[in-house]
Amino acid sequence: MEIDMDRAPRARWFLPMKEEANLSYSLVESPPPAPRGLLSKVRTTLEMIKFEHSVFALPFALTGALLAVRGWPAWRALLWIVVAMVAARSAAMTFNRIVDVEFDALNPRTRRRALVTGHLSLRFAAGFTAISCVVFVLAAYELNALALRLSPVALAILLGYSYTKRFTWFSHLAVGVCLGVSPIAAWIALRGDVKPGILLLGAAVTLWVAGFDLIYACQDVNADQEEGLASFPSRFGIPAALRGSAALHVLMVALLVVVARMEHLGWLAGAGVALVAALLIYEHRLVKPSDLSRVNAAFFTLNGYISVLFFLTWGADILIHGRI
Repeated sequence: MEIDMDRAPRARWFLPMKEEANLSYSLVESPPPAPRGLLSKVRTTLEMIKFEHSVFALPFALTGALLAVRGWPAWRALLWIVVAMVAARSAAMTFNRIVDVEFDALNPRTRRRALVTGHLSLRFAAGFTAISCVVFVLAAYELNALALRLSPVALAILLGYSYTKRFTWFSHLAVGVCLGVSPIAAWIALRGDVKPGILLLGAAVTLWVAGFDLIYACQDVNADQEEGLASFPSRFGIPAALRGSAALHVLMVALLVVVARMEHLGWLAGAGVALVAALLIYEHRLVKPSDLSRVNAAFFTLNGYISVLFFLTWGADILIHGRI
């Protein structure tokens, strides 16, 4: 399904421009030719959803897997966990681009995305989403019965969060839940049950993601207000959003300490928590209400370091100490 250029100024060739106090539209340069081959379209889709940012979710999922068996999981199970995580994120991100395409066309930060420019069709993106969902369910089937039964619930969470910004400024927590379920899902995939420690780890990941999403959303305050979208920064202002982000990250670190004690982890896990805390402090020093120019460094680079360092330290601790 293509966007009808004759129906609304949000169509793919028309992008918003501010002229004095009124919002008007201008015909921009023709979009680049759409990719023709399947591999080219897949590559464009992966670029659109920033596939490389799977690094945010995978380390926490892998940590949940190591905690579940107090060691290194069987390679077959580990493979299907990775497949499930990648497929789940791919489905969620592509679906988000589909349902937000009209809003993306009106936001200066997002109006060059492939679906907006017509570089990628909505039909192909919908097909990619459907295939990713099928792969996710297949991975759940290969893991265990509980994972398979819960797979529709997981998909509902992953796809449903895209609509939360339309009615609640708690949407940042919804994004957090989407990544927060990753260590819990990995635990379930290997053990077929849940315990308090892994639930608290999932809560910590939720707070971490919600905190950095608050920072990232500060870039879109004007666009969100103009379009009537709900976000914490647009409702309460950028200074309040940055303070809220810091509070969530303090709670995240506190939960990690609790989980480390509950799971009887050692000094390496403690060092990992200290490194995470130090990086979060630096992240918050990068961004100020009057200067959002370093948001991308705070959002992408530092959070990538945080997730990887967390996995390396906690993973090493679990492997060294083995079973309780």
